[in-house]
Amino acid sequence: MKITRTTTYLVEGIKYNWTLMKIETDAGIHGWGEATNWPGSPLVEAACRHVGHFILGKDARQIDFLWTKIYRDMNWLGQAGPLLSAISAVDIALWDIKGKALGAPVYELLGGAYRKKIQLYANYWFIEGGHTPEDYARQARETVAKGFTALKFDPFAHTSYWYGDDLSANGSLTEAQKQRAVDVVAAVAEAVGRDVAIAIETHAFLNGPTAVEMAHRLADLKFNCMWYEEPCLPEFPQSIADIRKRIPLPVCVGERLHSRFMLRTVLEQQAADFVMPDITRCGGISEMRKMANMAETYNVPFAPHNPNGPFSTIASAHTMATIPNFFRQEFMLKDVPWRDECLSHPLPIVNGHFELPDRPGLGFDVNEDVLRAHPGFQTQPEGRNYYV
Repeated sequence: MKITRTTTYLVEGIKYNWTLMKIETDAGIHGWGEATNWPGSPLVEAACRHVGHFILGKDARQIDFLWTKIYRDMNWLGQAGPLLSAISAVDIALWDIKGKALGAPVYELLGGAYRKKIQLYANYWFIEGGHTPEDYARQARETVAKGFTALKFDPFAHTSYWYGDDLSANGSLTEAQKQRAVDVVAAVAEAVGRDVAIAIETHAFLNGPTAVEMAHRLADLKFNCMWYEEPCLPEFPQSIADIRKRIPLPVCVGERLHSRFMLRTVLEQQAADFVMPDITRCGGISEMRKMANMAETYNVPFAPHNPNGPFSTIASAHTMATIPNFFRQEFMLKDVPWRDECLSHPLPIVNGHFELPDRPGLGFDVNEDVLRAHPGFQTQPEGRNYYV
């Protein structure tokens, strides 16, 4: 089954561009993958086009072989970034093709399902209003009413200088900014109660002392903290491990760990209570499953990062169905209206869960006219913030 054509789409999403890839074969079967990453999605799109040309004529059934060949042949570009995102798109699409060829869902090809309802936690539920504590509280209650039992947000957004063009603060916060973050978390915690878990995002924008201080100040609220996310950049796994020992909140890292090779050090340093690789950045279904297996050997739960397009959600759900150490999967609650319009079937989100279909492959096709009608932006539009 030879690969005959690849097509890449850059599509405008609610937060940033989706990067989708279609792979066609001489058997008349095609598959869909996703490489969404940011910022610099035009770089990811270019990588997908380049890697797509590289795989023409190759056997679509040789999924692991093609993963390894692309990675080794192009490793001079580094072990992260646009190359791994392009590999992710190829890998996801090839699993989709293989499932369709064999008439089985991808999760069956991965060994069968531990679960077919994938528990989600909500992100991007808070984008309306003026980002006051009251706005966060209102939208938190609305999200819980939809069946979600865990929420994530960054209480430091709209406060830290790191979210603008001024880097002079170097990860520090004023006392007013610190108190605003505490007030936002307190408002959300009071609105949803102890039965709902709250994940605190930092985007690794706080310096070490500030990250430690804020973890203690937030812990004093006695809320149900799911995790404290990325208190330090992944370049410093020993620093992450040190912060983890010094704070009373569980630590989650992984969205910037682009392969099992990068994850290994974090696990060896015992730097994380949870890991959260992203299927569109880490090498797709094949690599995410290997990373989950590696995490299992350290007794670390797995919770995939997923603020991306629809095939990231779908592929992550198929993969998470098949691992024993799955915890929760991220989900973009408020998205563009064409998310379901571009799919052959709406995303099956029911009461805070993704309910896996039993259709072959990933179980979804795409209306390409909808993708073409919503081209992605080549530069960040004024006023759009990646981090809200």
